[in-house]
Amino acid sequence: MKLSGTYSVSQWDESIYRPDADGMRFSKTSAKFAFEGDIEGFAFVEYLMFYSFFDANDIHRSIAYYVGHLKIEGKVRGKSGTFVLTDSGTFEAGVASSEVDILIGSGTGDLVGIVGLGTYQADEKGCRWELDVQF
Repeated sequence: MKLSGTYSVSQWDESIYRPDADGMRFSKTSAKFAFEGDIEGFAFVEYLMFYSFFDANDIHRSIAYYVGHLKIEGKVRGKSGTFVLTDSGTFEAGVASSEVDILIGSGTGDLVGIVGLGTYQADEKGCRWELDVQF
C-alpha cells in the first residue's frame, strides 16, 4: 500500500561532537517531526551527521551525510501504534534526501507486522514523504 504526506520539524537540537579545522565536522542531532497525511503523529529522531563541508554563514551551502532512527507514534490510515524507520540520507544545496526502511519487528499496536520502504525530501518547498508498506 502506498502512503504519502508531509512533515514539519518541531524540534532540532544539533550538537558538534568533533569539529575539524579543515571545514569538516561530526554532529549528533535529536529532533521531533510532526507527520500529516496517511500517517498522523510524531517521529522522535536521533541522527549522526558528517559534514564534508560546513558553511557557518549559510548552512544551505553545507554538504552532509546522515544516518538515524525515527520512532513514529500515531496512526497509519486510522491504525494506531508505533514503528521505527532507519534513515540514510544526504544534505546538499539546501535539500535533504533520504531513503528509509521500516525495521522488522518494530511495529506495535495495530501496526504489528508492518514492513516497508520509502523516501523523503525536505527543501524550500516543504517536507514530503512516501512509504510503500505491508501489514
